[in-house]
Amino acid sequence: MTLPFPHQTDAFGFSPAFAVDEPTRHTLPFVFNTGHSGSVYPNSFLKASRLDALSLRRSEDAHVDRLFAQVVELGAPLLRCNFPRAYLDVNREPYELDPRMFEGRLPPFANTRSMRVAGGLGTVPRVVSDGQEIYAARMPVDEAVARIDGLYKPYHRALRGLILRTVREFGRCMLIDCHSMPSSSLGRDHDARADFVLGDRFGTACDPALIDAFEAAFRARGYKVVRNKPYAGGFITEHYGEPNIGRHALQIEINRALYMNEASLAITPGFFDLAKTLGEAIVEVADDLGSETPIGIAAE
Repeated sequence: MTLPFPHQTDAFGFSPAFAVDEPTRHTLPFVFNTGHSGSVYPNSFLKASRLDALSLRRSEDAHVDRLFAQVVELGAPLLRCNFPRAYLDVNREPYELDPRMFEGRLPPFANTRSMRVAGGLGTVPRVVSDGQEIYAARMPVDEAVARIDGLYKPYHRALRGLILRTVREFGRCMLIDCHSMPSSSLGRDHDARADFVLGDRFGTACDPALIDAFEAAFRARGYKVVRNKPYAGGFITEHYGEPNIGRHALQIEINRALYMNEASLAITPGFFDLAKTLGEAIVEVADDLGSETPIGIAAE
């Protein structure tokens, strides 16, 4: 069952802006999130951009929502974006904004000096992932604030609600933040490239049992796995990972070359093998963790 969250979507051109795919029964203490897989590009956004649609999609974690769609049948909810990362990035602080992008004065509490802002990848990005400028002209500050108020904040309310509900039902929650990475980001040495990068903010965002279990499951199926390099987890992993109170967050980055043509963004036959691997790994991890003392539950 899919539950839409149509907060002000008419004003932005999304219907809905994001959705929760709910299982018939929530039987796993997991929540899955695909915040960068949105692929709906409003005409107003395309007209304001100096890039074509395919170039804009370079920032998108294309098809990741489809790779993880099976988690709903397995018994866990999936929160997925429809709006694209190039339009608004939910894996940032709410007000990481680059003053060079806007007409008007930013709110005094805006974070204008983060490393992500410096790289053009703030909450409202200035560039796509390959460094090309998105907009043909400066954006009114009010438009950026409207996106944050009307899309970013409702999305995070929905995510927070799923986490809290899962903790109430199971005594813990394991948030899996699902992403994909360009194969080029892993260097030119083919032998050094990872299939999966698991990020737990260097051991601070989840109990070691969670990341250990996923690494073991992927390695057992012949995949190369590394931890926290070059991706340790973004705002979502850092913000929602509170293992001392039973809220665990793990970021999974998947090498795009495993399942798609990175130039055309079309899926390849590897997509289906990878989806099978993910499903098997999730079941294995859930079984392993479920058969032990619940991890990371703080005393009430």
